[in-house]
Amino acid sequence: MRVDQHIAPGGGPAGVATGGDTVPGRIDVRERVYRTVTEQASATLIGVPRGDVKVDVAEHPGGIAVRIATPLPVPDLDDTAAISQSPPVLDRARQLQEQLQQRLSGILGRQVTRINLTITGAAIPERRRVR
Repeated sequence: MRVDQHIAPGGGPAGVATGGDTVPGRIDVRERVYRTVTEQASATLIGVPRGDVKVDVAEHPGGIAVRIATPLPVPDLDDTAAISQSPPVLDRARQLQEQLQQRLSGILGRQVTRINLTITGAAIPERRRVR
């Protein structure tokens, strides 16, 4: 992926520059960088280990498209109170899509125009005892 633009000294394309001069040039960002950053940010937002998240990133008209496959954290099925308080899976998936689009667009500095989210299973977080 390549971004052609002018770079201000002391900052990046979105950084703060101290002078009014611009330096002509371009920024090359490899797809694996977008993929790695997207994996980490997605895993953190969803609440699963990074190794459980699989990501594909591709150019899309007007920005980039992201495909994410991940398990979804769900409450323990024995915890009926937590189950009744949690939103349905489809609602959570839609919320995650919106949150991921906003967060990834900000982190990557590119508009994320499409997110395909595939839920591959359920992950039950471990309960930790407070001492």
